[in-house]
Amino acid sequence: MPDDELVELKFRIYDGSDIGPFSYSPSSTVSMLKERIFAEWPKDKKIIPRAASDIKLINAGKILENNKTVGQCRVPFGELPTGVITMHVVVQPSLAKAKTEKKVDDVPRKHFCGCSIL
Repeated sequence: MPDDELVELKFRIYDGSDIGPFSYSPSSTVSMLKERIFAEWPKDKKIIPRAASDIKLINAGKILENNKTVGQCRVPFGELPTGVITMHVVVQPSLAKAKTEKKVDDVPRKHFCGCSIL
């Protein structure tokens, strides 16, 4: 595969630092990108994803779906041939985890009324 077909991507995390740039084939899926980001995530950050599924990728204002390929997600910017595309990374725990954690938090919070009616 020739180098000119590869897409160069870097990933900007919440504090403005970048992961990458890395070169990907246009047939690489968003799920594959998330796995790479999870593996390369800096360990010294305050927010660390627990799994690749906690990562959301945003490109051109749209959240990318796992089954889409890099070629499908790439927006033509006047076709910058040598440009590095920056995707934004958001760490968001999956909904199932958030619901179970909420149920655990609700258990100890029972309120009792100490009012007396005379």
